[in-house]
Amino acid sequence: MNTLDAVYETHLSLPNRKQGKVRDVYDLPGDQPRLVIVATDRISAFDVVLPTPISGKGRLLTDISTHWLRWIEEQGLVRTHLVSTDASDIPGLDESQIAQVEGRATIGRKCRVVPIECVVRGYLVGSGWNDYQKTQSVCGIKLEKGLIEASQLPEPIFTPATKAEQGEHDENISYEQACDVAGEKVMRRLRDLSIEIYQRGAAFARERGVIIADTKFEFGVPVDEPNADPILIDEALTPDSSRFWPAESYAPGQSPPSFDKQYVRDYLLGLVRRGEWDKTDPGPSLPDDVVTNTLSRYEEARRRLFG
Repeated sequence: MNTLDAVYETHLSLPNRKQGKVRDVYDLPGDQPRLVIVATDRISAFDVVLPTPISGKGRLLTDISTHWLRWIEEQGLVRTHLVSTDASDIPGLDESQIAQVEGRATIGRKCRVVPIECVVRGYLVGSGWNDYQKTQSVCGIKLEKGLIEASQLPEPIFTPATKAEQGEHDENISYEQACDVAGEKVMRRLRDLSIEIYQRGAAFARERGVIIADTKFEFGVPVDEPNADPILIDEALTPDSSRFWPAESYAPGQSPPSFDKQYVRDYLLGLVRRGEWDKTDPGPSLPDDVVTNTLSRYEEARRRLFG
């Protein structure tokens, strides 16, 4: 697999560079508080950034997320941070930097982030399935007896999580604990909004042969509108933030094949079972076939959802 064209990290001529698990973020000089968010080809799993890039993944993520953010605004669900995805709108970059970030850069409104991951689950899988087997609950929400892995839940449930620093693990918490962090009024609004976006997005995707099993959203208050309601920030309904399943092969009782990074997680879990990795830094390199097959799943998600 040729990774020469991969963008693992960027160092643009912009101020205040911050590096997340996948994105490099800069301040955009100008009169209005804006950020430049660059989706690199890094991939993380189990909150560890892996050393092997997935070449082209950042452009796919940006494209998918931009489609969703615009769709969410068109549906009148909530405002988003999206301002532009045109790299030529970023002042001060030379030609090589523009070429590097073209298709993977988003100009967004700068916000004070609500420090809660707003997770919505429509199906019982992943850590939710693990919790259910132990307690018949997920994040303090009691569920009916007799559910099996990948069961569709009667109604989507809101299961917030803490926002961990890089290298640390997000932690599932109860709705009440989220209210203690962000305030009951804010969390009630974000819970209802997250469920509505999920339900509307899942219906859109299902018509196109994709099941969105679960997803997470992030919200923030624009710094130039400190009294405004939170808006949707970061990414939305991508293979990095959601579980996408092919509708035609879905069957309760097993975790279906997916159009997301679950393929990478499954490979890594094999290493864990063999005692070759312990889910801590540094992460292992990925073989060429895992890189190729991961990218093809992201491409298939993009093709099904938006043509």
